[in-house]
Parts: sequence; C-alpha cells; structure tokens
Amino acid sequence: MNDWMVQEPMHWTALVTAEELVASLGNPGLALIDARASLGDPIQADRDYARGHIPGAVHAHLDRDLSDHSRNGHGRHPLPDAEAFCSWLGTWSITPGHQIVVYDARDGSMAAARAWFMLKLLGHEYVAVLDGGFARWLELGLPVSTRAPSPLSADYRGSWKTHRLAQAHELLHPEKPGAPLLVDARNAERFRGEIEPLDRVAGHVPGARNRPLSQNLRPDGRFRPASELAAEFRALLGDRPAEEAVMMCGSGVTACHNLLAMEYAGLPGARLYADSWSGWISDPARPVERGAKEEG
Repeated sequence: MNDWMVQEPMHWTALVTAEELVASLGNPGLALIDARASLGDPIQADRDYARGHIPGAVHAHLDRDLSDHSRNGHGRHPLPDAEAFCSWLGTWSITPGHQIVVYDARDGSMAAARAWFMLKLLGHEYVAVLDGGFARWLELGLPVSTRAPSPLSADYRGSWKTHRLAQAHELLHPEKPGAPLLVDARNAERFRGEIEPLDRVAGHVPGARNRPLSQNLRPDGRFRPASELAAEFRALLGDRPAEEAVMMCGSGVTACHNLLAMEYAGLPGARLYADSWSGWISDPARPVERGAKEEG
C-alpha cells in the first residue's frame, strides 16, 4: 500500500495540504468540491473539470452554483439563497456531517474561498481549502480523474448566519463611532481608481482600507505562515476585534480570501459585504472615493 493511502483523521477548518488530503481519498466522510473559475471565460471551468480533477470531486460553478444572477442590484456575483445552495449540496450527497475540502486552480481566490465561506455561512464546521490548489496537487503527481460522480440525493438543511454578512447602509458613515472597519481585497490600482477592467465606475467605498489578497500568499500560490498573517491582520485591526471587520472586493468572491486568511491566522469572525464594489455602485447615490489610501 502506498503511504498516501493511509487514512488520517479529518478536522480541517481553514486550510489543508495536498499531502494531508491525499491520505484521506476514498474516506466516505470526505466530500470534495472543485471550484475552479475563470472570469474571462465562464465555460473554461467546465472544460478544466472535464479534463481532470481530484478523484471524487464534484464541480461547483461560480456563476451557476455559487451565485444567483437573478438578484439585481447585488453586484456581479450575487450571493444565492441558502436554500438553493443547500439543494445543490444535497444533490451531490453532501451532508452537514461531511468533512468538505474545496479547491481551485491555484491560490484559493477563484473561487475556492467563496465556496468555503458560503459553507461557513451555513454553519458547516469542517470545511477547508486545499492550499496551493490543483496546481500543487499536479506538482506532487497525485491522482487525477476524468470521471464525474453521479448525483445522489441527500438532505442538507441550513440557513445563512446573517451576522456574518454586512449591508451597504452600515458602510455609509465610516467616521461614526461603532462603524465597521472595511477592508478591500482588490489590487491597489483598482482600489485607487487608476484602472477598472470590470465595473463601470472606478474607485472604492469611502473609508475603506486596502489589503490586496496577494499579500496572503507566497510566490508559489500557497498561503504564508499563519503567524505572519496574524501579525499583519492584527496591525490592520488595531484595537478592534475581528468581528468588527468587513471584507469586500469587486463582486464578493475574492474578499473571501481575506476571510479565509484571517481564520487560518486564528482571527475568525470577520464579515463579508457580499455585494462588494459592483453592488455598491449599483446605487448612484452612494459616495465613491478615489486616490491613495493607507494600505494594510
């Protein structure tokens, strides 16, 4: 028997390494979700999954399964209803008792962290993102399959833990006592409004701080050490607890990368502004700020 066939206990809640995951392949308590996504070509994710994926993984499409585009005014990737997401999970026999591992092509930002946070919103305890994604899996020469699992119905019931979601009205007056600390995960040029490749208005929400998700990563696409991330996020938070921070990005997808990094660093509880920048600008009455801002 290969060393990687020896199964180990699974209690992963933030990140899991490829070496840890491969030891649990075939465990009936494990559910795998392939969340690879491409903003430029949504069909590419389907092609990538068909060409090869981790054995047993089901494919969660960013636009079909992790978003609800019928919800107007909520940005480019509106958060779906919890009931719809639970129905999708049940279709693939995923239950609240499963250890779930989500992965994408590489660093977790497109869109493994999004799926991870949606499961956390349901209260799912044991869900983690594969550190380094499918690229790391292939680099190690680990098993790949082209076989898609057959849907087998199960019952997954849950509702969003709405205390983890922020609304636009909470962000309108950042100068007021008790206002949350808003952190934007887009790159610095987009945050400052110098470029805007995706949305019709450039800039950021007034009072927001900028922490590009790239700051969470090593050059190889894996996460930096938890101790380093903890020190940086604590500096960003100042005297605030993590629960007073709200993460955003362009459409509520890559913001989840900062949420994942904080949980991995031992700072759980921050919230998501799911509509994010593309939802903020859907109301022309909301203020827009441009230019340099202190960055985390």
